[in-house]
Amino acid sequence: MIDRNFVQLYETSFKENWELNALTDYSETDTFTYGEVAEQIARIHIVFKKLGVRKGDKISLIGKNNTKWCIAYMSVVTYGAVIVPILQEFNPNDMHHIVNHSDSVLLFASDQIWENLEEDKLEHIRIVFSLTDFRCLHQRDGENIREFMKTLDSQFNKLYPEGYKKEHVKFQEVPNKEIILINYTSGTTGFSKGVMLTGNNLAGNVTFGVDTKLHFRGSRCVSFLPLAHAYGCSFDFLTPMAAGSHIHLLGKIPSPKILLKAFEEVKPSLICSVPLILEKIYRKQIVPKLSKTSIRWALSIPFVEGKIYSKIRNTLVEAFGGEFSQIVIGGAPLNKEVEEFLKKIKFPFSIGYGMTECGPLISFTAHPQFIVQSAGQILKGMEVRIESEDPFNIPGEILVRGEHVMVGYYKNEEATKAVLDDEGWLHTGDMGTINEDNHIFIRGRSKSMILGASGQNIYPEEIEAKLNNLPCVMESLIIEKNGKLVALVYPDYETLDSMGVDMADLPTMMEENRTTLNKIVAPYESVSSIQLYPTEFEKTPKRSIKRFLYSQITH
Repeated sequence: MIDRNFVQLYETSFKENWELNALTDYSETDTFTYGEVAEQIARIHIVFKKLGVRKGDKISLIGKNNTKWCIAYMSVVTYGAVIVPILQEFNPNDMHHIVNHSDSVLLFASDQIWENLEEDKLEHIRIVFSLTDFRCLHQRDGENIREFMKTLDSQFNKLYPEGYKKEHVKFQEVPNKEIILINYTSGTTGFSKGVMLTGNNLAGNVTFGVDTKLHFRGSRCVSFLPLAHAYGCSFDFLTPMAAGSHIHLLGKIPSPKILLKAFEEVKPSLICSVPLILEKIYRKQIVPKLSKTSIRWALSIPFVEGKIYSKIRNTLVEAFGGEFSQIVIGGAPLNKEVEEFLKKIKFPFSIGYGMTECGPLISFTAHPQFIVQSAGQILKGMEVRIESEDPFNIPGEILVRGEHVMVGYYKNEEATKAVLDDEGWLHTGDMGTINEDNHIFIRGRSKSMILGASGQNIYPEEIEAKLNNLPCVMESLIIEKNGKLVALVYPDYETLDSMGVDMADLPTMMEENRTTLNKIVAPYESVSSIQLYPTEFEKTPKRSIKRFLYSQITH
């Protein structure tokens, strides 16, 4: 058991870092100090108390990364309630489902998202609060929180007549064994899994980040990964908040151009990223330079080669702000060519391995000890086992056990038993090997899940289920091709014949299906093209498609 209490980490941090800047909305330059964040939390706790929120009640949170999102999250967990963060990319139907499935009684949502939700479909929600200014957007009949909030200032001043001070910071005592967070890995009814993480699971991740000084008092970070996702939440928010760092919340779509401008201005001490960012910069800025005849010729000269690589490294380091210790890459595999080049020029990066079910970290090795092609070393407090006759050379499924492993999926015992065995081993579904120093090497994925470019979990069955409901689609298969999703479709020829459809018009019909499909899936689930498949897909005796037969189709 982790020796530091998760909630206590933040009570201590707010007191010790009272005067330091904590959260800034980069786009708007609004900044809260740790003391001001603590005061905002105290005000929300007054509202929770008035509403009779109980320890363990579920509270959902949907919106873009901003200071109010962070304050709402902290207010919930320090009160002893359970936070349910939901990716804002999910479509409204998925949001309704998650809010209901989690039994959430309150909801914090951005004004824009609330406009697209239907209050009569939110079964247990009593109150909806805005992530713009925490005003009440909706209250169920019989509730009177709007009237109470008009008096909140006077209520607050009555409790703290001489102002809110660091000695007033006192959060709920929440044992580490209790559930703190339910993180949904997917949004569609048939496949939703709410990962239940305890204070111990989260404290293990956070204390690792603090103890290894990934973040430290007074350090700076640009938070651009989705905070509703385990990776971004743990290392762009929870860890820096526990360490006393200053978090700059991007609040925009993180294109390389926007990110590099933010890095230049903020000069982060650590950068947590997904591979896509580095891969785009490599292909757009570095490859064209390396392709020049003069550079190719110069790289063939050993003494000159080193100078060129040094210059590229220095330029790249400056582009990322020039003051970071390393870039930590996670959420998806890094392109092998890019990884080898970054190592060649001695660029400070490292790669971690994890999953939502571990909150998320399983293995990590900091630069410069990081070994190329590995996913880092298994963390202290965690065990790993490779189900292989020769785990050092022959890939097998990676099993992990230890401090970070979830207690299970919320209200889904069947799914829990499918991945957590009686001895506590979590079956990751990933294939890999391990070396004598417990460095993990990912060799492939045994699950059908596809990792999106920004680290989102993409479940092809969900997209296929929606595509199969569209006109003249008998069955479909979603595969990944060059970083994009492609749908293989076996058409319903019988229906086509009965409709008198000319086969020459079939591609146009499927393009219409693709347009319709992309309107009802999340943006990161968008299908780039539909390829017609001439025969029914080969299946197992249980009538499941043999996916592995089609994963390498390129035309």
